[in-house]
Amino acid sequence: MGLIEVKGIKLYAYHGCLNEEGRIGGHYRVDVGVQGDLGRAQQSDKLADTIDYGRITALVAREMATPSKLIEHVAGRILGALREEWPHGFTWRIVLVKEHPPIAGSVEEVAYTLEG
Repeated sequence: MGLIEVKGIKLYAYHGCLNEEGRIGGHYRVDVGVQGDLGRAQQSDKLADTIDYGRITALVAREMATPSKLIEHVAGRILGALREEWPHGFTWRIVLVKEHPPIAGSVEEVAYTLEG
């Protein structure tokens, strides 16, 4: 079993329940982890035998570009896109972080973690 982690995908997006969030947007960070049998890639040294980090980043960016009210919903779409691209034998972990959310008090970030 191997683990690939793509950490700190930084994006500007328009998610939130407040009208201002949909209009002004905010900073987000996404981490993606994928665990599975990567033995073939260890032997072959071929990109086709592993999970393409660039493709992960592109799928995350695509899903983050579609506004949603909840980061939970966005994380679910990201997980669905990853499973569609690599449908078998992998376990995924998505951490979606909303930086400086517009809530009362001084809050640095809110994060949602989804595994599946």
